[in-house]
Amino acid sequence: MPGGNGRRHKGRRWGLAVAAGIGGLLALSGCTVGPDYEKPDAPVPAAYKEAWKPGPTETGWRQARPADAIDRGAWWSIFHDPVLDSLVRQIDISNQNLKAAEAAFREAEATVAAARAQFFPTATLDASASRSRGSGGGGSAVVTGSGAVVGGGGGGGHISNQFTVTANASWVPDLWGSVRRLVEGNIASAQASAATLANVRLSAQGTLATAYVELRTADELAHLLSQSVKYYEQALKIVTNQYRGGTTDRSAVEQAQAQLEATRAQLIAVQQTRGQLEHSIAVLIGKPPAELTIPPTDRVLVVPLIPADVPSALLERRPDIAAAERDMQTANAQIGVDVAAFYPTVTLSADYGVSASMLRKLFTTASRIWSLGASAAETIFDGGARNAQLEHDKAAYDGAIATYRQTVLAGFQQVEDQLLAQRVLADQAVAQDAAVKAARAAEATINNQYLAGTQAYTAVIVAQNTALGDAETALNIRQSRLVASVALIEALGGGWDASQIPSADKIESDAPLNFNPLPPVVAPRK
Repeated sequence: MPGGNGRRHKGRRWGLAVAAGIGGLLALSGCTVGPDYEKPDAPVPAAYKEAWKPGPTETGWRQARPADAIDRGAWWSIFHDPVLDSLVRQIDISNQNLKAAEAAFREAEATVAAARAQFFPTATLDASASRSRGSGGGGSAVVTGSGAVVGGGGGGGHISNQFTVTANASWVPDLWGSVRRLVEGNIASAQASAATLANVRLSAQGTLATAYVELRTADELAHLLSQSVKYYEQALKIVTNQYRGGTTDRSAVEQAQAQLEATRAQLIAVQQTRGQLEHSIAVLIGKPPAELTIPPTDRVLVVPLIPADVPSALLERRPDIAAAERDMQTANAQIGVDVAAFYPTVTLSADYGVSASMLRKLFTTASRIWSLGASAAETIFDGGARNAQLEHDKAAYDGAIATYRQTVLAGFQQVEDQLLAQRVLADQAVAQDAAVKAARAAEATINNQYLAGTQAYTAVIVAQNTALGDAETALNIRQSRLVASVALIEALGGGWDASQIPSADKIESDAPLNFNPLPPVVAPRK
């Protein structure tokens, strides 16, 4: 029939026009509005002010190159302590803060997948069935699935059925790059989360190593005080025998007794400090304090030398700086999302299905129904909401730049502080060791003079307390040097490098889209 052919040709022309329009929209979808990200500069000195150059005979840990980042990972091995090595490695297994940071990273990956899903159409499947009766008065009554009658006016009327199955799809093409900017920002946010995860790990490692060197220093102090207690017990016996022999007075015995008991009390206090450090280490490796015991040892940790690398390397070595830099790209991408909101939104829709009054006719050719459509929407007045949002996110980007630069400055301060501590404490240790040597010599001289009867026992007590105090100060300085060594390695980024941040492709591949239409089965969490 001519009329039928005309309708077919008209429908074909309309279909071609729709296809051409879709093709044009796809071409437009390559456009991305908003500023492209460029990494801002940061204040980087030419050299470290407090850098300490070790002499030709001095050896120690040195910053390696990014290529051997795996070898540099176990930075705590610089102390050559198998117990410390075993404890730090347990952080990756059971540290709860690290598990929380890892979960936050997986959250960020899922957010990337959710944003990327907006590139694709949304499809739904609908099915319906109804049975209706037309009333004698022209009304109708619908019998629902539960058997209830809705509407209609009584009397006999025509009863009819209607069965419909349709598939509906709609798609909003990313014409202006809004989704691309959103995905870009979410990827940068996931990379920042990965850097934060590395920073949490490094912080936990540094905290554990610091607690461990303090615990071992407490062992050294306990050993020093135990030796002093034994020495003072012998001195008390000597003075007591002299008092009984009438060669000294009662006050000498009382002074010796007081000195002995004070040193015992100090030794007991060290046990409390050591126990608390042991408890903190247990929590860091995810164990109740009751499940960890670190036996005392006479082994003395050696203070390592840690020369710093060039300052510019710090930007690639510290995970907190890398996280702040990724936050800048996230903020920059959000500006692109805001700019895209000023442009029209186009929605394409399509429906296809079947509809019939009898089930046996439902899937016949005559029962097919379909529709294609397109719509465009543009906000012409919003009271300045979009402009306000744009200005808000521009300010957020400026704030992210300031935060990044401040993080860089704080990183350089931490390095300079620990380089200064490393140098000054080394000089102080030399002077204090000389003081200890002189105090021990004076203690021996005055004790001999007392035994010869030329000095009162008060002078012996003073000399002994001075020698013990100087020895404790020397030990405290050694502890400060060990702690400064850990802090300097941590300030330099430990064994981390920015190349360890997962790439955009890696993040997208680790967070694949899930097209499964069935609801997920979620097992109960323990």
